Amino acid sequence: MNIQRILLAAILSAPMLILATGCSVARKQETVGEYIDGAAITTEIKAKLAEDSETSALNIGVKTMDAGVVQLSGFAKSQREKNRAGEIARAVKGVTAVHNDLIVRP
Repeated sequence: MNIQRILLAAILSAPMLILATGCSVARKQETVGEYIDGAAITTEIKAKLAEDSETSALNIGVKTMDAGVVQLSGFAKSQREKNRAGEIARAVKGVTAVHNDLIVRP
């Protein structure tokens, strides 16, 4: 059973390793490495929003753009939730700026 899991993980990981060479196709386009870093930042922020009792991860969209710039979008129930979501995003390693575009809608 463990060998099957390891084999499955290796098979699923292989394409990512091949793509992770860091080459970008066009100017100003993220490299695969930057894309993966951005995806990791986005995932970590979403997890922290889900763990936090003051925020609703289901209503908050997170997108990580070039150089660790994060955009929050969607709806917050209060200004406090909007502010808290921004604080959570800023605290994640690799985040350089946060554009908090959440709309407060009670």
